[in-house]
Amino acid sequence: MAPITATESGAAAGRSVLEGAFLLLESLREQEQAGLAALAGATGLPKTTAYRLLEQLAGLGAVERHGTSYRMGSRIFRLGRDWQPHPGLRLAAAGPLRRLAQSTGATAGICVLREGRTFAAQGLPGMTDELAPFRPGTVWPWTTAAGKLLVATATTDLPLGPLHSSWQREAAAIRDAATAVDREELVPGVCCVATPVLLPHGEAVGAVCAMVTPSFDLRKLTDAVTRTGRAISAGLTAAASRQRLLQ
Repeated sequence: MAPITATESGAAAGRSVLEGAFLLLESLREQEQAGLAALAGATGLPKTTAYRLLEQLAGLGAVERHGTSYRMGSRIFRLGRDWQPHPGLRLAAAGPLRRLAQSTGATAGICVLREGRTFAAQGLPGMTDELAPFRPGTVWPWTTAAGKLLVATATTDLPLGPLHSSWQREAAAIRDAATAVDREELVPGVCCVATPVLLPHGEAVGAVCAMVTPSFDLRKLTDAVTRTGRAISAGLTAAASRQRLLQ
């Protein structure tokens, strides 16, 4: 299989070969299955470049060929399913998240901020699944309860664009309460409460969030989510202490 040439790489609007490959993978994630013309059009890559990249990705198992169409490959699934925002977070969160979901019936999970959006990293099904399914890899605007909490507590600038005039006041209230609440602001029929998961030095590595229907008592949910966040944070602290002892 012929490699991408420098001429072809330059023709792709100055994009690197690696960037072109990721553009194709992102497009396949959005379209699920698509032909060469659709993928080239969606990514802005010349058809010849897109074809060569797709064939190389197929050879690596990152893409699967089905007739004249392409799908995401099993190798990407195997690699991606082990991703987590911080080492040990999945293990530390498993028990507390399960107890939160069982005690409240809520759809519960861990969210992080990636590329200016709320990204679902780990979750369990619950009462709002039909309205707002929570699956690892699901992406929402940053204006979710979890996203607002993580933006309000961020220590660096984030790629969010202009913020509304009342944001600084809202962010201060979120920091004071250490929780953020969404009362059907993003999805009608879905309320959400989020609280941070903290590393030992106090940095928020993610947010625990729980989604319920509007009839649920949000004060009780806030208490349950806060306890869950503290339990996961304590688990991360304990894991860090064990790691230091082993070094």
